[in-house]
Amino acid sequence: MPAVARSSEEGRVPLARHAIRPRQHPVLSLLAMVAVVLGVVGASAVGLVAFQVVDTANALNTHSVVLNEDEVLPPSLGAIEGGVNLLLVGTDSCEGANAELSGACQNGDTDGERNDVTMLVHISDEPRRVTVVSFPRDMIVPIPSCPTEDGTGSYSAMSAQMINVSYMYGGLACTALTVQELIGDTIDFAAAIRWTGVINMSDAIGGVDVCVSGDVYDPHTGLDLTAGTHTLEGAQALQFLRMRHGIGDGSDLGRISNQQQFMSSMVRKLQSESVLADPSVLLNLATTAINQVQEQQLVLSQSLANPTLMVQIAMAVKDVPYEDIVFVQYPTVYSSDYGASRVIPVTDAADVLFTALRENKPLTLTGEASQGYGVEVTGETAQPATKPTATPDASASATPAPAETAPSEERVELPSDIAGQTAAQTTCTVAGG
Repeated sequence: MPAVARSSEEGRVPLARHAIRPRQHPVLSLLAMVAVVLGVVGASAVGLVAFQVVDTANALNTHSVVLNEDEVLPPSLGAIEGGVNLLLVGTDSCEGANAELSGACQNGDTDGERNDVTMLVHISDEPRRVTVVSFPRDMIVPIPSCPTEDGTGSYSAMSAQMINVSYMYGGLACTALTVQELIGDTIDFAAAIRWTGVINMSDAIGGVDVCVSGDVYDPHTGLDLTAGTHTLEGAQALQFLRMRHGIGDGSDLGRISNQQQFMSSMVRKLQSESVLADPSVLLNLATTAINQVQEQQLVLSQSLANPTLMVQIAMAVKDVPYEDIVFVQYPTVYSSDYGASRVIPVTDAADVLFTALRENKPLTLTGEASQGYGVEVTGETAQPATKPTATPDASASATPAPAETAPSEERVELPSDIAGQTAAQTTCTVAGG
């Protein structure tokens, strides 16, 4: 369908955009951002990175980008009523070491850097809940008018394009504008990460456990795994997150659920004592994150480029119960109007989801774990016990457990069109496609 021109919005400040790079499949930036916020809060709590605070703030702000110049940010996360939306994207790139990770780079197939992984992290107001919504890269959506790199003009709006081209038309700010229009809500914070950034952050975490139901091999990423459980980090973790050939139906929808398995396992690890109680690991996470920003493998919106805010976000989400950390895929159906692999939004089902998020209602999944047959549910994981904390008051000798859902609070059953899992569910990647 032809593009529809739209005038630029007055007062919008352009995003400092990377050069146009190739189309290829990157990975989720949630990996990096969860590590960033938990790393910063953990290390700060034990006083190990106090000497780095000024340098950190300078590094983050030097490389940050503006989403909305006129928006006044509240002094703390708690002051944002109704929750916040954090956009996280994984982009492809042929710049520097990233080129070695892509056959497209080496073959000269470089038609632009794209947001091939796009996720929205919604953090609710009290009681705190976290919902991660993955947007299929092949989903056809309108792309609004986005500011050019030099701020002198704007790109024309387009009525129907794959969502993963939005990064080409104005970088992170354009992807945020695109998602805002799709969900009908404001994006408060945003971040983008490249391949080498994911590898480095994965190394800092120390590996994430994943399960595959049978032997899998993806010739496009080179990943070859036998059936069973594997601890993946570094380049191998990147291969797993990019993999779609050899699992499920071989589609991007299957890959999304594969990524959700990884994220769910990672969240459980980051909430466990083995990570949060180890100051050396936390310091390594914080230092690695700073390095990724300085090397421009991790890009933050100006609204997010604040170490104190990262601490506030971490404090807000670190004790959320597993059942209230929900990973879902934006509902879609295949459409032959745009090509065999293209999907279009199922907006009525999506409206149920985003209305529930705005109203801070607990969610119940009724659909499958994967739209692309990428994973199967294999069990449940219990929440780790909260250890008592010493206090001056002997009568208050233990830290209260996270608040449970009030009996009178009505849960929203999501339509079966919406696939996903909670962090409490353990899943296993299905060999196939």
